Parts: sequence; structure tokens; C-alpha cells
Amino acid sequence: MIRRLLRRANSGPTATRLRRFAAVGVVAAGAQMALLWVFVDAVEVAYIPSAVAAIEATIVLTYVLNNAWTFQAIRNSGRVEYAVGLVKTNVVRGTAIPIQLGVLFALVEWYSLPYLLSNAVGILVSGGYRFVLDLRWTWSTSAN
Repeated sequence: MIRRLLRRANSGPTATRLRRFAAVGVVAAGAQMALLWVFVDAVEVAYIPSAVAAIEATIVLTYVLNNAWTFQAIRNSGRVEYAVGLVKTNVVRGTAIPIQLGVLFALVEWYSLPYLLSNAVGILVSGGYRFVLDLRWTWSTSAN
């Protein structure tokens, strides 16, 4: 499955979706990093609970943007379809939280890297996982 996805990533609808998914991810990552900084440095909450809050806050943002732009050809447009898609993306992104938090924790605690840099690495590591699951499940069609 991954080999086939990588072959399709060079051209066609998968390549376009992957580029758009990455662009939305950059916007969401920026929002998440800003929120994480506010929670940790301004509000003085520990970095792991702050990361969870920042991640959760960006889940809806990414769904709205991805549904409107990344997956526009197969978007969830009806009320029920939109709500089901939102639940699905919450499940997808919710299952990616332990991956991101694990990377964040390991880099901060074991390698003494700054929490913002560590979070950025966690976002990148969990990004591929989220793309594949969103493509295959959240916006699933027979064309995928």
C-alpha cells in the first residue's frame, strides 16, 4: 500500500492532494506551535498537556481546510457527511497524538532539545501517517 502510494505521489490527484495536505499542515503546524508556546511560556502549563491542548485545537482547523481545499473533489458536503468526516478526522488525528507526543517527549527528555523544535519533529513524523489515514478513510471513495 505504501509503495503504491509513493508511486502515485509524483503525479495525478494523489500528488495534488499531498501538496495541498502539506500546505494545510504548515498552516496548522504554525497555529499549533503558537498555541504551544502560549500555553507553556505565557500560561506556564507543562509542555505535554500544552501539546495535547494545542493539537486538539488544530484538529478542527485542519479538517475545515482539508475538506474545502485538499480533498475538494471528494469533499464531505452534506450535513451528516460533514459531521461524520469530522468525527473520522478526529479519530485519525487522535490516533496520531501518541506518535507526536512520544517524539516530543523523547526529544525533550532524552536529547534535551527545546520543546518547540521537538514538537515540530513530532508533527513531521506523524504527518505521513495522518495523510494516509485521511486519504483512505476520512475522505474515502472508490477512486482512492
